[in-house]
Amino acid sequence: MILTGFLSQTASAELVALRQELHRRPELSSQERETAARIVAELKRCRPDEILSDLGTHGVAAVYDSGVEGPTVLFRCELDGLPITEISTFGWRSEIDGKGHLCGHDGHMAIVVGLARQLAENQPARGRVVLLFQPAEETGAGAADVINDPRFDRIRPDFAFALHNLPGLPLGAVGVRSGPFTFASEGLAISLSGRTSHAAQPEAGLSPASIMGRLMEALPALPETLGHASGHSLVTLSHARLGEAAFGISPGEADIWVTVRAIDDRLQAELMGEAEMLAGRLAEAGGLGVTFDRYENFAAGHNDAEAVDKIEAAATKLGASRVEVGDPFRWSEDFGRFGSVAKTGLFVLGSGEDHPRLHNPDFDFPDELIGPGVAMFEAITRDICGGQPPAEG
Repeated sequence: MILTGFLSQTASAELVALRQELHRRPELSSQERETAARIVAELKRCRPDEILSDLGTHGVAAVYDSGVEGPTVLFRCELDGLPITEISTFGWRSEIDGKGHLCGHDGHMAIVVGLARQLAENQPARGRVVLLFQPAEETGAGAADVINDPRFDRIRPDFAFALHNLPGLPLGAVGVRSGPFTFASEGLAISLSGRTSHAAQPEAGLSPASIMGRLMEALPALPETLGHASGHSLVTLSHARLGEAAFGISPGEADIWVTVRAIDDRLQAELMGEAEMLAGRLAEAGGLGVTFDRYENFAAGHNDAEAVDKIEAAATKLGASRVEVGDPFRWSEDFGRFGSVAKTGLFVLGSGEDHPRLHNPDFDFPDELIGPGVAMFEAITRDICGGQPPAEG
């Protein structure tokens, strides 16, 4: 069943137009100045009690305050696009070369603006509702930047909710589970340094080739080597470079990049530490220098049981179709960071079983999901903060 929520035909059309406008003008992580300004302009039409701008770089938060004691509930969406060239032929395809909204953040923003429209018509009866448009989700930096902004204390939530569209699931189907939901992840770049020599005299140099080869085998096998439970961690080789592209030089340096993932933050920290120690031991044994750099640190996403109850109650109330989420997703979501400050609930909303996958160059957010997304967030809002939804248009 595809939900329509409480949106009038006019409101639905306006939200689709907004989504497609945002799709045309994607901005990369931490560069979302134009997108944030467009969102602020849209929110002003929805009469929040307060708008906070430039949270943790370009974040935007709209606050609807009932003036009555009660919980603060935050709904989060994302501002950023991806550094991928879009190949779609839609009239609203990206107008910026090499950049595209190919994860659906444009649609997530339209859904949260839709919730703002609902709250403008009927504010919460108790507590506060905070609508957060977060920067830099794709790099894992944005949530931490927002939380570390001194103004975040003014909107610190008791509950935080988010959704992510997910191709491969039936259109509009809701999927959620308590406990681990998305993996922690971080990029580890390992640089090995030896000494170049003439290719005719490799013995005169110190090539990192053999150590590089051993690491390329040992790092992906590390979860098994450490005895981690099957499916709880993963090390993926993502990039490797040895020396220069020249026939006359025996290489003196090498780079290996891996992405490290785990089901929780404790196991993630252990795996990252072990990967560095393994590379350090092998480099020392081979007489090589070694340095490490870390990138794109995502916390594991853990769904609070009470927050999940609210999501499931909303789906039941609305008659939404459901899909079982048996195991945590191995992809990462920066929303996991909000678990350090609130009871969090992230759920997936199906984008269609045959829909192009996230980050594919032909992905486009299905506009049919805007209504279901608004309906789910609206139902959660009224469950926790009360108030009646506007009459269906």
